[in-house]
Amino acid sequence: MCRFIFLLLFLLSLSQLLIALSPRRTLLQNATVSSPCPLKFDVLRRLAPDSKRPNLDTRSECQYIRQGLRLVQSEYLRLTNSFLPPFESAESCWDAYESLVNEYVSNFNIRSRCGFQTPWIARGCMNITTRSEFEAAVPPSALDEVAAACNQSLLNSSPCASCTTSLSSIQASYLPGPSIGNVSDCTAYPFIYAAAFSNHFGPTDEGTAKCLFNLDFTSSNSSGKKKKKIVIAVVVVICGVVLLLGFSGFWLLRRRRARISRRKWNNMRSDTNVSSGLESISASTTLIRFTFDEIRAATKNFSRENIIGKGGYGNVYKGVLPDGSEVALKRFKNCSAAGDASFTHEVEVIASVRHVNLVALRGYCTATTPLEGHQRIIVCDLMKNGSVHDHLFGVMGKKLSWPTRQKIALGTARGLAYLHYGAQPAIIHRDIKASNILLDEKFEPKVADFGLAKFTPEGTTHLSTRVAGTMGYVAPEYALYGQLTERSDVYSFGVVLLELLSGKKALIAVNDGQPTLVADWAWSLVRKGRAMDVVEEGMPDLGTPEVVEKYVLVAVLCSHPQLYARPTMDQVVKMLDMDVPVPSIPERPLSLIANIDDIERSVSSSGSGHLSTPAGYQPYTFEEQDLSER
Repeated sequence: MCRFIFLLLFLLSLSQLLIALSPRRTLLQNATVSSPCPLKFDVLRRLAPDSKRPNLDTRSECQYIRQGLRLVQSEYLRLTNSFLPPFESAESCWDAYESLVNEYVSNFNIRSRCGFQTPWIARGCMNITTRSEFEAAVPPSALDEVAAACNQSLLNSSPCASCTTSLSSIQASYLPGPSIGNVSDCTAYPFIYAAAFSNHFGPTDEGTAKCLFNLDFTSSNSSGKKKKKIVIAVVVVICGVVLLLGFSGFWLLRRRRARISRRKWNNMRSDTNVSSGLESISASTTLIRFTFDEIRAATKNFSRENIIGKGGYGNVYKGVLPDGSEVALKRFKNCSAAGDASFTHEVEVIASVRHVNLVALRGYCTATTPLEGHQRIIVCDLMKNGSVHDHLFGVMGKKLSWPTRQKIALGTARGLAYLHYGAQPAIIHRDIKASNILLDEKFEPKVADFGLAKFTPEGTTHLSTRVAGTMGYVAPEYALYGQLTERSDVYSFGVVLLELLSGKKALIAVNDGQPTLVADWAWSLVRKGRAMDVVEEGMPDLGTPEVVEKYVLVAVLCSHPQLYARPTMDQVVKMLDMDVPVPSIPERPLSLIANIDDIERSVSSSGSGHLSTPAGYQPYTFEEQDLSER
């Protein structure tokens, strides 16, 4: 009995002791949670000591804050090899960042206004917390490609587009994990890593901050800098005049030689015998020159059963090479001098580019036989899933799911961004449409058919050229005035994106069969606040409304009839692949569909080119011909 009483007294004393210690334990926990933050937010203050940022809406402000945090994390990664601060410092890190933000935006509570949760700042992608863990998840070859694309000044559009394209492919291929919140998710990790290690300028460089984190720091107190720039500009001008006078003779001689070279090049391209020109291209590439017998054997003597596509240029055949690989063979039917020029041009364009979202050229064939005459054939990899047009409007019975459509849209945008800003010289495709976007076995899109593509000399604002393309996809300023720019391709991409989202064709029939542009139809819905009504009903695995609506807004913005309102393709990639918000969409002029006849008459009277009509459009049939011949 005495033992029992002693044990009871001991337990009561122990419980009182634990109760007395519990406040101390709580204090210790709080002290642990509020440990100092190792992130150096002063980096942002040093980048813009006098910046006066414009008043932004809450959504844009939160995006700005998120991107600023990622830049700070990149600098932290560069110094410590760690992506994230310790978990126990999360509270103090948010407090430190909020104090900085309030220097520019008063009384802005980051977490409550932006919906960020405290632990998110210390949690990352797929439990990757260190540089070594990231490099273990991504193959060295992919990191080498990123370094090759990103280790340069990223102030200009071309290197920035090449860099961001390579980074986006890393996330898609090697970091498929779900995001924890939206602060340091898998989309951001490659950009944080590249700014820290792949670019020798580092994350605090102006070009790096602007390209990889969409942060443009501008100082309001820049009068002294302006004066310095003026002095430097005057000195540069004086030096330029001296150099111009000193080397004028040299440049005149060089221009004369250049004119002679251009004449020789034009003569070579107009020559019906294109072999020498193609051999010069082959010398610097891995292109194979196939014999006509090899082509005939691969296509079973151009059997009708092997035809997988048709166009104004000729037929596309499926073929099997001796090594068993399947290929697509584009056989040109117009083998005159003009046909040879078109053929050589397409080979030249495709051979000059290499990108995961552009069709790859295997080789070509040029031959002259007694029976078949001149033969011009290009050989490309076979895309086993056909084209986007086949799946949206063709015989494919199953609807494309949202993840697949999203993948097609983003891949096509990356391919076009490479053509505009990664290729040297830049290339304008001129015929972006659903049937020219091919799909491999993994539904990775490949932009194809470069027969109308144009090289763009550096510094050229636009090209005045004959109009060519497909009605419904051609930008208005190009169709009416023949003024071609990269944003002509942006318009066509916007139409294709609307087709992907809505399941409707570029030209649709409403109001008793009258033709309407899908861009005008989508705009009318967006203007009424019904953006989700653009999306095809019954689309499998539809994404979150916020993401889907963003794609609709991007498509409407890209297909805006006024050129100035359209974004560039590298901006489109960022909007689709990152958290970059879509800018407000300007008002549109009156519907252009009422002027389709005017457009055709304008093209016809100017004798400047031809427009074809997208396949499958029923209510109105436009003959596929050169309108200048009418």
